[in-house]
Amino acid sequence: MNPSQIQNTLVLCLILGFALMEIVSRLYSRKVNASGDDTKLELLMFISLLAITQPLAILVTSKLGATVFPDAKGVIADWPWLAMVGLLIVLDDLSQYWWHRLSHTTFLWPLHRAHHSAQYMSIRVTFRNNFFYYLMMPGLWLAGALLYLGVGGIVYALYVVVKLAVILGAHCAWRWDQALYKIPALRPLMWVLERTISTPATHWAHHAITNADGVGHYKGNFGNLLFIWDLIFGSALITRQYPEEVGLADDHLFGPERWYHQMFYPLLQSQREHSALRFGGEIYDGDAPAASPSPSATA
Repeated sequence: MNPSQIQNTLVLCLILGFALMEIVSRLYSRKVNASGDDTKLELLMFISLLAITQPLAILVTSKLGATVFPDAKGVIADWPWLAMVGLLIVLDDLSQYWWHRLSHTTFLWPLHRAHHSAQYMSIRVTFRNNFFYYLMMPGLWLAGALLYLGVGGIVYALYVVVKLAVILGAHCAWRWDQALYKIPALRPLMWVLERTISTPATHWAHHAITNADGVGHYKGNFGNLLFIWDLIFGSALITRQYPEEVGLADDHLFGPERWYHQMFYPLLQSQREHSALRFGGEIYDGDAPAASPSPSATA
């Protein structure tokens, strides 16, 4: 098997594994109440990312590199794999942290709000975004450049698998960290882990509909693979609790946006009242009523 086949096989196993946990725990049937628009948005975004955006970024950076910097091809191919992983962490994961953080500002929010409009948490939300959000994501293009420069295919493949394991786990309806917080012997490990990678507790807080309960933190906890970026740049909140509700307050007040406006803005624009998905529209910055915080898993 080549690196791409290994990556795809392992990613498929991850998706099936987390999906199975959502099903057998009955959390999917009890907590995920997706509409037809939700399903269309999530399915089409998943397909477009795999079939269009990621291959396009790799192809274009390869062709551009061969045209403009032909002598740079494979220049770091002999680097140790740890050095290659270090480059990926900085140029992919750190750049994605800042891209994600900037996407919560007025200008880029319309390209990211689709990710927060889901009123449930599940692995199906992982790639839910606007088409142009991923097309413009610096990390995808930088990763393509690193592949051209010689980052090993298997190194990149395994990096993607590890990163997706963390991201899928952070969105999963089955909260893998919840039981671990209750085991006293694991408290030191969990203290380190929740400060290193994104966990359900920290990432669910980012999807919360309100900050008023002291658990939600939708203007922070931006990390994807590494949560440590939030600690370094002052955007972290760790409570070991989970918000009662996720989603967007304006969808509750004015009705959900259609899937095609969420996916293809600015080409298609909403006519909904108080919509950020049209030229001249504004982010609805009102907060939802505070929900009662869920009991803390541990002190």
